[in-house]
Amino acid sequence: MPATILVVDDDQTIRELLQLHLRNAGYAVHVAEDAVEAGHLVLRSPPDLIISDVNMPHMDGFEFIAAVRADHSLPYIPVIFLTSEEEGEIRGKELGAVGYVAKPIRSDRLLDLVAKHVPGGRHRPGAR
Repeated sequence: MPATILVVDDDQTIRELLQLHLRNAGYAVHVAEDAVEAGHLVLRSPPDLIISDVNMPHMDGFEFIAAVRADHSLPYIPVIFLTSEEEGEIRGKELGAVGYVAKPIRSDRLLDLVAKHVPGGRHRPGAR
C-alpha cells in the first residue's frame, strides 16, 4: 500500500503539479486548498506526510502544523514546508519540519525529501 501524502497549497496549479509528480512516484495523494480543509482531512485519515505551503489565507502553514502538533490524538506526521520566500526556516524547524523547499519547486529535490521520510513510493533519492 503506497504512503499517503497530503498537499496543502492555495495555488491550484501547485497542487495539481505536486499531485502529478507524487502520484507518478507511486504515492497516494490528497490535496487541500487551505488549512481548514486540510485539518478535516488529517482528522479523518492522518497522512504519512504533509507538504504545506507557508503563506495561505485563513491560517498559514505554521499555524496549521502547530494545530496538528497540538492534537495529541494524532500520530507524528512528518512535514515539508513550501514557500516563495526565505522566511521561517527556523520556525519550521521548531515545529519539527523535516524539510523546507523554496518555490519554484524542483520536483527532484521534493521527491528526494519525501522518499527519505515515507516508504511506499517508487522514487529513489538522487534519481533523475
